[in-house]
Amino acid sequence: MREITPRRIIEMKGKEKIAMVTAYDYPSAMIADKAGIDIIFIGDSLGMVVYGESNTLNVSMEQMVYHTRAVSKAVKRALVLADMPFGSYEIDTDEGLRNAVRLIQAGADAVKIEGGYDHRELVRKLVRMGIPVMGHTGLTPQRFLRLGGYRLMGETEEEIEEILRDAKALERAGAFAVVIEFTLADVAKLVTEEVSIPTIGIGAGPYVDGQVLVWHDLLGIYENVPPFVKKYADIGGMIRLALENYREEVKNGSFPAKEHYWEFLDKDDFRKKARKVLERLEDE
Repeated sequence: MREITPRRIIEMKGKEKIAMVTAYDYPSAMIADKAGIDIIFIGDSLGMVVYGESNTLNVSMEQMVYHTRAVSKAVKRALVLADMPFGSYEIDTDEGLRNAVRLIQAGADAVKIEGGYDHRELVRKLVRMGIPVMGHTGLTPQRFLRLGGYRLMGETEEEIEEILRDAKALERAGAFAVVIEFTLADVAKLVTEEVSIPTIGIGAGPYVDGQVLVWHDLLGIYENVPPFVKKYADIGGMIRLALENYREEVKNGSFPAKEHYWEFLDKDDFRKKARKVLERLEDE
């Protein structure tokens, strides 16, 4: 069992901020784990940042299982959390149970489900099965068509009520935490105060119990990022510069240099061996 468990995450509420980041492959997860990240999340955001989709709706269970397996092999300390993709749990509760089991068997320690109140029975059943669940309210990207796009949530009484209802329903159903995405900070603060489980914000201000960002966003892999993202590096620029330097050295012949390859020390020995090989090939 890894050091960070759902129980440990619950214990951190009000005592220690929770750091969560997405990762989709072995090397990324290994680096995040060594950096001391608490939760490493295989999010369905991989559809957009890894596969180039315009939204998350086309992500399949097969993709989530594949990436979860890769990430889980790298992580020794952090809690590994896997997303339930669109269509994997909404239509049928039993199908949701089966798909959650697939992610756990691929190496996840817990699963995340978008929504709260509407899926409270599924959450309850998963928890009873022994599968820890994190919920997700506020902006729920899998519902962006209904919401009218990726927009700030919590401006109306109806939205505040829905967000709070989701969080409370998740708490009652046994979820160990809830993500609040792209929501006014006042609303996220209210939810954090009203539930006993940790709240993890993304674009929801500082008054929550933790934060989550997408790997490619915080590292500056892409130029365009959501407005709530802080870029902690310009890895995209560094990678591009490295590739440009590589291309130039290949073109001008300065790579590989002497320290990057090996030759026969005895050239006469090489010539003899090469001559024999050529003679044998000619006789074929």
